[in-house]
Amino acid sequence: MPAEESERSRLPFEPNKKRQKPAKAKSQSVVKELESSQKQQKQPPFNKEEMAIPKVVSQRMIRRVAAFCGIPTSLGIASLVASYLLLAYAHIQLPPITVLLVNMGLFALGVLGITYGVLSASWDEERPGNIIGLSEFSTNWGRMAEVWRETRKKNV
Repeated sequence: MPAEESERSRLPFEPNKKRQKPAKAKSQSVVKELESSQKQQKQPPFNKEEMAIPKVVSQRMIRRVAAFCGIPTSLGIASLVASYLLLAYAHIQLPPITVLLVNMGLFALGVLGITYGVLSASWDEERPGNIIGLSEFSTNWGRMAEVWRETRKKNV
């Protein structure tokens, strides 16, 4: 067994059994200086607090997602219950494909409501925006599209 273990190749994440001696003090200080200068260059221009979504804006987004996603999703569940109740008590049998398509359509609206809820909220802290949020949606969609284009240019 031990002979087989020594003959097999090491896994990439497996540590070396033989440890190397630490480098001399002078080379360690040079390495530390290089690492600290690289860390300073890699630091982003903003910290986490500056990059975070303000609480007012996130609460606005949550309310919109709850409305634009919650209403169609609850209607999707209600359509299943209604089709069952129609069959059980009124003896009205709806075509299964109709029930399926209505249900899938309502759940799809719920999924789209998540995206629309986030993008239709005003991302400005002082301006709450309007109820439907069409102007905010077009503004925020434009911002996202521009970031996508910039990212694509950087990667090419």
